[in-house]
Amino acid sequence: MVGVLIGFAIVGAVIVVGYIAARFQIGGPHAGQALTQTAFFITNPALLFTVLAQADLEAVFSAYVPIALITALATAGLYVLLSRIWFRRPAAETAVGAMASSYVNANNIGIPIALYALGNATPVAPVLLIQLLLLAPAYLTILDLSSGRKPSLKNILTQPFRNPMIIASFLGVAVAWTGVELPEVVWEPLMLLGGAAVPLVLMAFGMSLRGSRPLKVSEGRTEVIVATALKSAVMPLLTYVVATFLFRLDAELVFGAVIMAALPSAQNVFLFASRYGRGITMARDVVLLSSALAVPALIVAAWLLA
Repeated sequence: MVGVLIGFAIVGAVIVVGYIAARFQIGGPHAGQALTQTAFFITNPALLFTVLAQADLEAVFSAYVPIALITALATAGLYVLLSRIWFRRPAAETAVGAMASSYVNANNIGIPIALYALGNATPVAPVLLIQLLLLAPAYLTILDLSSGRKPSLKNILTQPFRNPMIIASFLGVAVAWTGVELPEVVWEPLMLLGGAAVPLVLMAFGMSLRGSRPLKVSEGRTEVIVATALKSAVMPLLTYVVATFLFRLDAELVFGAVIMAALPSAQNVFLFASRYGRGITMARDVVLLSSALAVPALIVAAWLLA
């Protein structure tokens, strides 16, 4: 438990450094975006590749894939139900809210949290694959249909495979599955680049917090609060129930699944909402609020399960 809390303290310290850097404009106004792009295209793919290349694929994927899918669909479905009964929002806004309540930040926050709380990042890849291969195309299709545009089947099917982290994950799985040993001249640079992933994404996240003020707009506050509660509390609790009583996993795998579920809403939710011009304020506020609540949620999960 103490080790987990120390890990969270380390993560928080690096986030604070990023916030201070943004406050004093170190690196210029676009430094956070530059760090995010570097992490997205270079360091995070390198980390996922090296982690999966050494992973026990049967243990990881058999446990985390169905749990991630079931809990994400159940949480999103609960938001849709509440929207139909209570909020009565259009389909596009409902889709954005459902995504915000169930689509976790497995990339930017999940990797460092998993490394410090669990000791490895293997639970991240199954969640990332489920989200990018299944959930994101489904939400994008709904937003396309709601916007009146005809969705492109080619774009929907190929979108996940244009993501560098998905490509790196598949390559890592292929290496682990075949047992191929990469030469040191290839492996060591990848390990070095992967080691830069955690500080880059945490600093970029800290930079993104500067000037953020959630719930500034009164309209839609109820939806924001409900989506945030689903993401920060209901989804981790549901994951614990499913992992413990339905799949009967051991304590370590249950802890890993709950940690992934307790992550904040992904920034991709805001990006998708912005692209279609629907539910932008709600997406931004849920991302910010769930990010703030992720720390106590993760600490409670560690206290109860670690």
